This record gives sequence, C-alpha cells and structure tokens, in this order.
Amino acid sequence: MLYVISLLLFLLGIFAFGIAFSLPAFQALVFVAGILLIALAMALPIHLKAK
Repeated sequence: MLYVISLLLFLLGIFAFGIAFSLPAFQALVFVAGILLIALAMALPIHLKAK
C-alpha cells in the first residue's frame, strides 16, 4: 500500500512539473511543489521500510 501512495505522489509531482509552465501565475510555486512531491514519494518508502 505504501508503494501505491508513493507512486501516486510521484505521478502528481510529474504532473505538477508539466503543468507549471502553462500556468499564467504561480509557475514557480507549482514547480517547487512538484519537486517536493517527488522528493516525498522517494523518501516515504526509504524511511518507513527501514524501521
């Protein structure tokens, strides 16, 4: 179940990357949110499975 959540977060981050350049406002905010979502998607399985 954790990997499904991570996959969804990763895909949402990729979507945020793609849509950030076509937005008229808040482009940088959406782009940074995409980076943070992908980082969270990578960090969740690493940190939670280590315990």
